[in-house]
Amino acid sequence: MIGRLISNLKSQISNSERATSRTDGHGIGLLHPLPSRTDKQGIAPLPRSASRTETQGIGFLHPPASRSNNWGFTLLELMIVVTILLTLATMSMPIFQLAIVHAKEAVLKDDLYTLRKLIDEYTLDKEKPPTTLDDLVEAGYLRGGLPVDPFTHSSETWQTDTEEVPTGASQTTTGIVDVHSGSDETGQDGTAYSSW
Repeated sequence: MIGRLISNLKSQISNSERATSRTDGHGIGLLHPLPSRTDKQGIAPLPRSASRTETQGIGFLHPPASRSNNWGFTLLELMIVVTILLTLATMSMPIFQLAIVHAKEAVLKDDLYTLRKLIDEYTLDKEKPPTTLDDLVEAGYLRGGLPVDPFTHSSETWQTDTEEVPTGASQTTTGIVDVHSGSDETGQDGTAYSSW
């Protein structure tokens, strides 16, 4: 009875060994029979198929050997990056234009302040107001010439206010008393540049 059980068990083990040997290294590797060869220390090395499945996982899941390891960007990734850059550029464009307008307004305010100050100095020194803005240049008050209006991009578009200015006890002379920008645009505060 016991002998029959042992012989049945041996035949089942041999059948399972034959079934696992037909997997050609594509199985999990746990049911492979132990090899008969051993190394010097008496430890049997793993079969080639088993070591490959331990390092690379299950045989049918590892990538094909012909695939290269070169990394690159796909077309979809490039399109996403370009879309993000265009969105950021679109959002930043109004801020950039606003900064340019703010810088031009600062230059205009500084030019108007300088011109008005020089008109007053000329009037006090000469005891008469200048008849044109070129008088300031000819008298040496503006050594580099008239400044350029940052909005009209010209030095010939300045608008002047002329009035009669008293120069003595009973004398008056007509001349420039104020200057404005020649632009017809409106500033960020809602007022026209020509009224500054």
